[in-house]
Formats: sequence, structure tokens, C-alpha cells
Amino acid sequence: MDSLPELMESSNSENTNITDSITINNSLTAASSSSTASAPGSRYENQKRRDWNTFGQYLKNHRPPLSLSRCSGAHVLEFLRYLDQFGKTKVHTPICPFYGHPNPPAPCPCPLRQAWGSLDALIGRLRAAFEENGGKPEANPFGARAVRLYLREVRDLQSKARGISYEKKKRKRPRQQLPPPQLPPPGASQ
Repeated sequence: MDSLPELMESSNSENTNITDSITINNSLTAASSSSTASAPGSRYENQKRRDWNTFGQYLKNHRPPLSLSRCSGAHVLEFLRYLDQFGKTKVHTPICPFYGHPNPPAPCPCPLRQAWGSLDALIGRLRAAFEENGGKPEANPFGARAVRLYLREVRDLQSKARGISYEKKKRKRPRQQLPPPQLPPPGASQ
């Protein structure tokens, strides 16, 4: 954990911009994007590559440095908690007078955190990137039970703090086409 300030210094010195969507540009991103400049990918692919490089940088700066093969769900949770310091979503604490209010009328000292949706999308991209980079699905630390439970806990905490429930969207069934009405043959009386 001593390396987090070092990561921040190196990130800031390279004009790193961290947003809600966890866009982190660093020297690894620049190196990998210059090597693939001839074949630009989709926005999703570019974001996935940046996220993967950022996680790799995090492992490299971890004390002691970690190899990807030794990375576990606990390390992923540590990474997600580290990212919280760059969040832009106000999460009210239970003692805050605005707890449970979606639009508080005044400012409060509650902390800013990463939004649940951003973390969920980040984990999805990192999970895919892990397997694309040779990792076995059964050894994927981003799919660990602890990570899934953490994301569920963050979602529930944030929804209660903002007074907004995250309900699973129901799948819409396609409407069945009714056969066209039968017209009586011409000349038939009714």
C-alpha cells in the first residue's frame, strides 16, 4: 500500500485523467496504443485495454509487487477500494440528514465514491481482458465470489444512500402478431 502515492505521482506526471468510467491513461497505455495505432478498436476495446494496463500498473506498484498469476479476488477488492478516492458520486452515510434523499437540498461532508455502475462495468471489462490475455476462466480473479458480493454490497449501499432502488429490469417479451382479420369474400352478404 506504500506504493499508492507513487502510482498517483507517476499518473499525475503523465497527465492522467481519472473519470467515473475509470479512464486512466498511463505510460503503458501510450505504449500499447502506439503499437496498435494502425488498427484502432472500438471504444469498448480501447477502454478495456486502458483498464487492463491500469490494473497491470497497480500490480506492478503493489508492495510487494504482484504477478497476475498470484492475483486473487482480495487484490481486486483492494484495487476497487483504491479507485474510490477518485470517485465523483456522493454517497451519504446513515448519520447524514440527507441519507435516502436522491436530490439533497444542501451540501454535506459525505464522501465521494466510484459509482456502482462504473465499478460493475470496469469489472466486466477486466474479466474479459483477463481471459483474452491468456487467463483461464476458472482462475479469473475478477469473477471471484468476493468481488461479486462486494459489487452487490456497493450497489445496495449506494441505492439506500440515494433513496433510489436498483431493480432488475424485466425482459420484454415480443408481442405475438395476431393474424390479419379474415375479410368476407366479395359479394357475400352479412
